[in-house]
Amino acid sequence: MRALILSAAIAACVATPLSAETIAIVGGHIFSVGPAGEIASGTVVIRDGRIAAVGAHVAVPAGARIIDAKGMIVTPGLVAADAGLGATEVGEDDEAIELGDMTAGPGDGTRDLSTQAKGLTAAFDVQYALNPDSTVIPIARLAGITRAVVTPEFGFAGRGAQPREAIFAGQAAVIQLGRGTNPLVKAHVAMVLDLGQSGGEHAGGSRNAAVIELKEILGDVRSYMHNKAAYERNQTRALALSRADLEALIPVVEGKMPLLVGVQRASDIRMVLDLARSEKLKIILDGADEGWLVANEIAAAHVPVLLNPTDDLPADFERIQSTMENAARLDAAGVEVVVASEAENYRVRELRYLAGDAVAYGLPWDAALKAVTINPAKVFGIADRAGSLEPGKDADVVVWSGDPFEPLSQPTAVLIRGVEQPLTSRQIKLRDRYMDLNRPYPPQYH
Repeated sequence: MRALILSAAIAACVATPLSAETIAIVGGHIFSVGPAGEIASGTVVIRDGRIAAVGAHVAVPAGARIIDAKGMIVTPGLVAADAGLGATEVGEDDEAIELGDMTAGPGDGTRDLSTQAKGLTAAFDVQYALNPDSTVIPIARLAGITRAVVTPEFGFAGRGAQPREAIFAGQAAVIQLGRGTNPLVKAHVAMVLDLGQSGGEHAGGSRNAAVIELKEILGDVRSYMHNKAAYERNQTRALALSRADLEALIPVVEGKMPLLVGVQRASDIRMVLDLARSEKLKIILDGADEGWLVANEIAAAHVPVLLNPTDDLPADFERIQSTMENAARLDAAGVEVVVASEAENYRVRELRYLAGDAVAYGLPWDAALKAVTINPAKVFGIADRAGSLEPGKDADVVVWSGDPFEPLSQPTAVLIRGVEQPLTSRQIKLRDRYMDLNRPYPPQYH
């Protein structure tokens, strides 16, 4: 009998997840980015991995573990848009790619963001190779990032090769960065497409070719949707894409999956807005370095923009009028702005610095916080569970030592789905290991 009771007790302990813990974050300056607004000194109660209450006069539940946030700032976890977390480990071959040296490097096997497979463009899906044990993820967590939008990239075929001739890179997914858990939150959140100069390169060298190709593909998808039986019997005209690609694009044509469109020049942005209107597509602009020139048109179309606020150098002719005030001007016009970075994974941690740069160039502080929390959550369809501190949402919460956009501020606590994460990384462990020169080295070093 005792053995049975003991076994039942052990089973109950094993079955109880860490997220079942009740936690109260007390005394912090809360920026909820939700209905509770800004609270100068308040409490966030977390129960079973979700936010139970947020407010200035919230009672602390009996038995709750207390996190003292007095004198600190409490925000939702940051959402890194346009990232490669979980699908790329190292990228030391990137410079070689830019120089045309496509020999296989030691990092090639750790990059799962692109493919050269024939007949696989729009159907390419990043969700299947996600690695929750990536050594890059803890670095992002240390910067207060709790979720990320993993976006596919356009691959290259080999030494000296031109960019792949495919205007679609594939489908993006949202992940959460909690340690030891399945990272996938939501798949198929956007279809990645390049137009403008990059799209022209993928379509044989011309912007015109990219647009014509896109229209033809959309027509083929509609034809396939309405004639699947005939397609199966090989009784339709030849279609431009494989069956897998056609199937992947059906939600795009139906307006259920947004197109994440890479575009920079003002005239190209206008063209994309017109194209979306005529084809009844849901779109997100990615880049939009000259977006401020057509800010009112973007706002009128209710189209969100992903941008890097530090893009202000005219690297080519489609970015001549880029400015670090782009985010501020778009926000002032009523555009939903998402601050993002196209940097390598180890630099995704700089997301909060980019938001701070945008503030320095005119973006209101609260708008910058939205641009790295609730805005990306809305744009990529996870606002029902992340992006703000609201009862019922997943408890992705960060306690900061100071202003999160100040480089010297650091997270003192990071919770993902109500589970407090370790504030360490492989790099920190290596630093600590070799900081003491008098500490004996492992046998391999002798």
